[in-house]
Amino acid sequence: MPGNSFGQIFRVTTFGESHNVAVGVIIDGVPAGLELSESDVQKELNRRRPGVSEIVSPRAELDKVEILSGVFNGKTTGTPITMIVRNIAFEDEPYEIIKDLPRPGHADLTYWLKYGHVDYRGGGRASGRETVARVAAGAIAKKILKKFGIDILGHVIEVAGIGIDPEKVTFDAIRNADKNPIRCADSNVAEKMVQKIKRAKEEGDSVGGIVEVIALNCPAGLGDPVFDKLDADIAKALMSIGAVKGVEIGAGFRLAKMRGSEANDQFAIDPKTGKIITTTNNAGGILGGISNGMPIIARLVVKPTSSIALPQTTINLKTMKEAKIEVKGKHDPSICPRVVPVAEAMLALVLVDHMMRAGYVHLTKFEESSSLK
Repeated sequence: MPGNSFGQIFRVTTFGESHNVAVGVIIDGVPAGLELSESDVQKELNRRRPGVSEIVSPRAELDKVEILSGVFNGKTTGTPITMIVRNIAFEDEPYEIIKDLPRPGHADLTYWLKYGHVDYRGGGRASGRETVARVAAGAIAKKILKKFGIDILGHVIEVAGIGIDPEKVTFDAIRNADKNPIRCADSNVAEKMVQKIKRAKEEGDSVGGIVEVIALNCPAGLGDPVFDKLDADIAKALMSIGAVKGVEIGAGFRLAKMRGSEANDQFAIDPKTGKIITTTNNAGGILGGISNGMPIIARLVVKPTSSIALPQTTINLKTMKEAKIEVKGKHDPSICPRVVPVAEAMLALVLVDHMMRAGYVHLTKFEESSSLK
């Protein structure tokens, strides 16, 4: 099955299934000499982990990471890094009952049509559990970016039609979004979102929303024309997350309602740094596929969780007749809060790869004095 790897220089390959021994990742391209421990990765995995609040899946996974290769005496060796997270809390029985009934909204049918069979145990490779590997890889990417002063922020800006204006939220508020279970930067709106999610859960249903991810302090010049534009790679990275059905950069779809005089980000000189900046950021920090030094901003549409308890219509693949299905098991009534660390990871992976392509990161030995001066 192709399509399991991502990136050109900082290259990530994920493996494993939802209801198997483990999920994991191999990362090639990490320079030697970067200080790295399992705790660096674990703190990011803990943000994605299920069972941490009443509005996410109650599946009781510890998501404890094990680094199997590529690290010696607390530093990367320059060889491929392999990490695994063992699956310890899964049940096959709920899926045995519906193994011939493709679940609406899931990849069961398309996998069956393409490959002639499907791992029906929780979706197998198509399960959201695959994102554990992305977050583990993203933890390393984030650590590299941090050495250059680049921050990756993420938060939920809308759930079930209840939202905030992201342009009115400070970066400091976004940094504190993890303090509430929905990861919304406005705690008052967060409570309204939580109530909407709880109501949907009680009704056996689910809700979707919008997540925003931001990269601060990125240098200008990342991205390559014509097909390797930075925003094109970011869009692909975010769209590769299973629950995502739409991506916008900067003002995104709002640009369709603007005139050029409104949409164009005009240039100015920052009196503090003497650098060229833009007075607005409708382009989301990227022009012509190349970063311009302003914050890189992307938003992604997260669909309602496909696994719901309500009766639905499907096709029995053995009889090829219509059938009813009710999906049992432990599922998220909204995936939005757990998508945040995944989206952050994917943005970080893209940026590190482009930093390497641009020569900011030494390809064989990590320089502790790295900077963007």
